[in-house]
Amino acid sequence: MRILDNPWKQALVAALVACVVFSIPARAEPAKQTDSRTCLIIIDVQEFYFPGGAMPLEAPEAAALNCKRLLEKFRGEDRLIVHVGHNASKGASFHADAAPLDGEKVIMKDEVCAFAGTDLLDYLRKNEVRRLVIGGMQTHMCVEAAVRAAHDYGFECVLVQDACATRAVKFGDTTIGAADVHASTLTTLDGTYAKVVNTETFLKTE
Repeated sequence: MRILDNPWKQALVAALVACVVFSIPARAEPAKQTDSRTCLIIIDVQEFYFPGGAMPLEAPEAAALNCKRLLEKFRGEDRLIVHVGHNASKGASFHADAAPLDGEKVIMKDEVCAFAGTDLLDYLRKNEVRRLVIGGMQTHMCVEAAVRAAHDYGFECVLVQDACATRAVKFGDTTIGAADVHASTLTTLDGTYAKVVNTETFLKTE
């Protein structure tokens, strides 16, 4: 008689197979990893920098849309976000594309640098932040000041170039176009004070 012709032996074999199958742990899906030490800082994306405002920049709308994409990513992953704004009598409202949501940290400043006269440094250290992702306005002023200060405080900085905007400036009789102001600022920061990337690259690799 063959082994499996005996119903008792059939039951025994089935039981042994079941034990083996159910003793093998199922392969769990890897947990989504988020870096709790990274904080997104959006600087001065406010109405006075947009058309009709007191100091309109060049293409602020495109930069604001990229800030929005960064915000959506960080919100979707429940990561830390700080909004920085500059106190002004007119146009100080945050632009709709980069406006803070309830519960998100908002810091209003009176100086160029977001760390000057604010609780930003204390807040970042309290939350054990080690790395900053930065976008905002103006590239050569408040954004640059924040990146330099953050680096000097020991933070690793990622500057998202197309989530920033600036304007043309004049020195003596020389007018420097906004694109050149933007590019020259990024050049001095990249590799020394920050890693400069574009939005698409950041979203794909982060």
